[in-house]
Amino acid sequence: MIKKRIWIGCLLIASVISTGCNQQNAAAATPKVESAKSSDAAALRDSTPVVLQPEAPGTNTIGNEKASIDISNITKGYIVVSYKGNNEKVRFQVQYESEDPYTYRLNSFEDAVFPLTRGDGNYKFTVYENVSGDEYATAFEGKSEVTLENEFLPFLYPNQYVKYDQDTQAVALGQKLVKEATDDLDALAKIYDYVVGNIDYDYDKAENVASGYLPVIDQVLDEKKGICFDYAAVMTCMLRTQRIPTQLVVGYSGTVYHAWISVYIDGVGWIHDIIRFDGKEWVRMDPTLASTNKKAEKTVENSGNYRAMYYY
Repeated sequence: MIKKRIWIGCLLIASVISTGCNQQNAAAATPKVESAKSSDAAALRDSTPVVLQPEAPGTNTIGNEKASIDISNITKGYIVVSYKGNNEKVRFQVQYESEDPYTYRLNSFEDAVFPLTRGDGNYKFTVYENVSGDEYATAFEGKSEVTLENEFLPFLYPNQYVKYDQDTQAVALGQKLVKEATDDLDALAKIYDYVVGNIDYDYDKAENVASGYLPVIDQVLDEKKGICFDYAAVMTCMLRTQRIPTQLVVGYSGTVYHAWISVYIDGVGWIHDIIRFDGKEWVRMDPTLASTNKKAEKTVENSGNYRAMYYY
């Protein structure tokens, strides 16, 4: 039995972001990623949502009596993990190559979807059970080499941090919000404006949020309030189901821990930090800068030395 102390870095994201926000003022299975913009500049983009749903068919699994990891669709950028033991404190780590691992919570007999956001390469998957205090013992460890069908797929599927399905009301709302959008950047602006303008910051929730908190997207929309993690999850859901590859990123701006959103726009590439929380408020990059990748990258470089830690 291997025992180790686990630093639950990813599990602190909700609480760290929420405290940083206290100063806030308020279709195919493997789709080709391309903008819906028409050759006619006055035309509207197609706002039909595409909701990709993770599956666990069990055709290719690794595991033991304690845990099962379904890697049947690993080429689509996700795995499905099920813990079958009775330990109340279970952690799951995903490690890409020699990078720091991502750490997640696992609940008994509940399938959880985890993204493989670092792209092609070798991944190690480890399930840990709590022994006492912050000591954990390895319940299962396995490895797999990953070659993605499409580099954007991890950022188009739902997962444990951005959880939704075709019945999630945010999907239909996102379609409604962007029905008059002319291109993907316009769609992003309309989604951003709605979320920031209609969801109030929940100070009480921020003060009392538990470690390991995960957003419930429709609950946030119903209550019209939330913490920064909630804002980011709602926007990511709407953007992904509008066929816009979206990264929910957590990292540092200088010494401040915060979140931001990056998107892929056809003909432009990845626009990093297009929507970010700067410690005081959510802000969106000027669309003129966003439309040219070089200018956008330069803006990001000069706006706080952002250092990404985790991609979801």
